[in-house]
Amino acid sequence: MDNDSLEIAGRKFSSRLLLGTGKFRSGQLMAQAIEASGSQIVTVALRRVDINNPRDHIMAHLDPSKYLILPNTSGARNAEEAVRLARLARAAGVSDWVKLEVTPEPRYLLPDPVETLKAAEILVKEGFIVLPYINADPVLARRLADIGTATVMPLGSPIGSNQGIRTKESIAIIIEQSPVPVVVDAGLGAPSHAAEALEMGAAAVLVNTAIAVAGDPPAMALAFKKGVEAGRAAYLAGLGKPLEQAEASSPLAGLPW
Repeated sequence: MDNDSLEIAGRKFSSRLLLGTGKFRSGQLMAQAIEASGSQIVTVALRRVDINNPRDHIMAHLDPSKYLILPNTSGARNAEEAVRLARLARAAGVSDWVKLEVTPEPRYLLPDPVETLKAAEILVKEGFIVLPYINADPVLARRLADIGTATVMPLGSPIGSNQGIRTKESIAIIIEQSPVPVVVDAGLGAPSHAAEALEMGAAAVLVNTAIAVAGDPPAMALAFKKGVEAGRAAYLAGLGKPLEQAEASSPLAGLPW
């Protein structure tokens, strides 16, 4: 386990828990939760921060020497808007890494697969490290990996819904086929949901709402950290396969009575 690091685009991380920064009641509480989580990758919505202002209520609490600041294009409704936001982040010196989100419909916030692929093709060609947020679509995931995205990030269920992994069968196919790390994103509402994703073989998970809106965000962040670690340990140990019938755990033959 000591050498079991998460590797994305040639960079290694000891934590497999990525954190979002929205919905926290204060910047200080957000910083405490991030610290408790052990996360090394923290995503910020470019539409919600002033990336040129060191006193911004989110950016002021994030130390770039300690965390990989992952700008995201949340709120982009098409490829053009997403690409523009990514370019702004790079021009401001934030990062070449970008979590690509294209969600045209605000009620459900489901990713647009066509616009996401279109934006990814542009950004990869421009040298960005692209982590695309997608529906749990194995065909799209493979196409994104083939054009050079650093990960794929299928949703477990709709953003902020806390419903857990409702797309389990499709995510299992994505994990089986993907040549790049699979990061399950969105809908994870409990540490057990994160553990389930890691048990399935996902490389990592990204969590925001479940931690940010908890009564005690730092405590919940610690719980998610432990859930991720437990899920990963179980995956590496090798889970038993479900059986259709009961099977005695003690031998029934050759006993003296």
